[in-house]
Amino acid sequence: MKPPFPEFVPQKDEPSKEVTSESPPAFFPDDEVDAVPISRLRDVPFRMLVPNLITLGAICSGLSAIRFGFEGRFEFAVIAILFAAVLDGLDGRVARFLKSSSSFGEQLDSLADFVNFGVAPALVIYMWTLKDAKAFGWIVALIFAICGCLRLARFNVMLEDSDQPKWYVDFFTGVPAPAGALLVLLPVYLGLVGVTNDMATTVLTAIYVLFVGFLMVSNLPTWSGKRAGQSISSNLVLPVMIGLLMLVIFLFSFPWEFLILGSVAYLATLPFSIRQWNARTAADKKADHSAASAKDGGDESLS
Repeated sequence: MKPPFPEFVPQKDEPSKEVTSESPPAFFPDDEVDAVPISRLRDVPFRMLVPNLITLGAICSGLSAIRFGFEGRFEFAVIAILFAAVLDGLDGRVARFLKSSSSFGEQLDSLADFVNFGVAPALVIYMWTLKDAKAFGWIVALIFAICGCLRLARFNVMLEDSDQPKWYVDFFTGVPAPAGALLVLLPVYLGLVGVTNDMATTVLTAIYVLFVGFLMVSNLPTWSGKRAGQSISSNLVLPVMIGLLMLVIFLFSFPWEFLILGSVAYLATLPFSIRQWNARTAADKKADHSAASAKDGGDESLS
């Protein structure tokens, strides 16, 4: 009968290695030890950190706006959100200039935009007047913050779509988050110039906040201004410089009046941006129809 276990075949005894104080005993055979190379982390150049530091500064400014709102210092709250919008416009341009764009920076910028232009303005406008409407005012503030979140999520998804015409870069779909944050604070600007804040103002403010939130998540085309100022005619350099200087002087001299006029002017441009979008879309359809007709005519002539 064959045994159920294989026979034991003793192996030849290998000479034992002498253990000394200089060579510690080996717990595994030499052929079973895998040499793992120690890799050194690659150094990160400082220029890669600069855009992220600007974004973190924008987050600090947005969070400070929330603090100022709860303390009742609404002038500083508006300035903090405005400063966050300026930093938001700088970080991407600095990243492209320094060639330091990264996926980490894009995700950080998206989170910063939600805090600065979704949460912060919603809480500031709530502390300004919506709190007088109790739960209804809080619901309005929540809706605006959610609209800001949805608008940013849609923007990130649309960045992955590479089948769009080149002229699409001139337009946003819906009001961008920074512009929406500055627009929704229009009741605060009006209050800082002396408009009374009563229950009727609270109701109108709630309606206006919902309207701005709708503009952010809507499909309305709005001018992006991404390619504005890339090249200026030599004849317009001095007028443009003087005009920008005058705007800065007016902003520092009459900040609330400037923000009121800026908000109204931005809302007034929406019909013109929609008109230009429709004109370009119609031109593209006409060009595609002409190309298809020419192709069909060429095929018929060959046949």
